[in-house]
Order: sequence, then structure tokens, then C-alpha cells
Amino acid sequence: MHEYSIVQSLLESCEEHARANDAKKVTKVVVKIGVLSGVEPDLLQTAFDTFKEQTVCHNAQFLINVQKIEILCLDCDTKSTLEKHEFSCPKCQSVNIKVTDGEDMFLMSLEME
Repeated sequence: MHEYSIVQSLLESCEEHARANDAKKVTKVVVKIGVLSGVEPDLLQTAFDTFKEQTVCHNAQFLINVQKIEILCLDCDTKSTLEKHEFSCPKCQSVNIKVTDGEDMFLMSLEME
């Protein structure tokens, strides 16, 4: 369950941002998780709720935005969002594509007081 180590790193980052901005607490944490990132949103939520005690995120709201797979077709230059895990261009059916979003996890924003 690598979600626990991800949350520990996320909480450390929140602590650093709070210190850098002279904030006493973090009230909201927003992350974006790509469906191909290998991170399970429910497990991440559980890990965050478990480890946020005794941190600046103690009472923080944790919002997870799940990012679908976005591709660029290298043949017809069309950008698309895939609804299924069928890695081909919906316009021309080419498999000569590049994934442009949906593979990573990012800390998108923090609200602090």
C-alpha cells in the first residue's frame, strides 16, 4: 500500500508550505490523481485521514480530483479524453498516440490560515 508513503510525503509538503507562508493550519488540500498513476483514491483518502492527526492538516478537507486519460494523436493531431482504456484515437483509430495527462499525481492547491 504505497498510498501511506504518498500521504506522508504530501503531509510533509503541506507542513513546508505552511511554514513558508507563516500559516498555523491547512484547511483544504486538493490533489489531482491520474487514473494511470497507480494511486487508489479511496486508499489515499483513508491514509490521509489516518495520518493527518498531529499535523497542520489536522482539520483539513481533502479533495481528490480524478484525471481521466488525455491523449494527443500523432497522426491526425487531435486531442482527446479517453472514456475507456482503449488506447487509440477516437477520431482516426490510430494507435500512434501520446498520453498527455492522467499518469501522475499532483498537489493542486492548499488553503491555509
